[in-house]
Amino acid sequence: MINLDDTDRQLIALLRDNARATVASLAQRLHVARGTVQNRIARLEREGVIAGYTVRLKPQAEAQRIRALMTLAVEGNRTQQVLRSLRGLPQVGTLYSTNGRWDIVAELQAETLEAFDHALGAVRQIEGVASTETSILLSTY
Repeated sequence: MINLDDTDRQLIALLRDNARATVASLAQRLHVARGTVQNRIARLEREGVIAGYTVRLKPQAEAQRIRALMTLAVEGNRTQQVLRSLRGLPQVGTLYSTNGRWDIVAELQAETLEAFDHALGAVRQIEGVASTETSILLSTY
């Protein structure tokens, strides 16, 4: 178990907002030394708390893409197996585990309706997927 203090949590929040922020600006906002920020980032990366950095696009940047939320019910104890398979599909974005009727919520993206249909079929063929329900996202607010 990794122990995070308030400074770690604040640093992570700042990096979530802008992972390209300079160490100096992070240190200034946290009211700590630059070396403290550098050491904490290195420790968080080494311990696997920070698994990587990515690019976050505005929804309007890819307005032509078809986007949807798919909810999945998983058979038995196959959730981890299904998640591994979903991570291997390029059309699958963020994955969420949930409680209630559905076990997983997946964000899907595709360029065309044909590609979207192919993605739906690929997800439904994953061993362990019992049922799915998909809602196409029409607008972002």
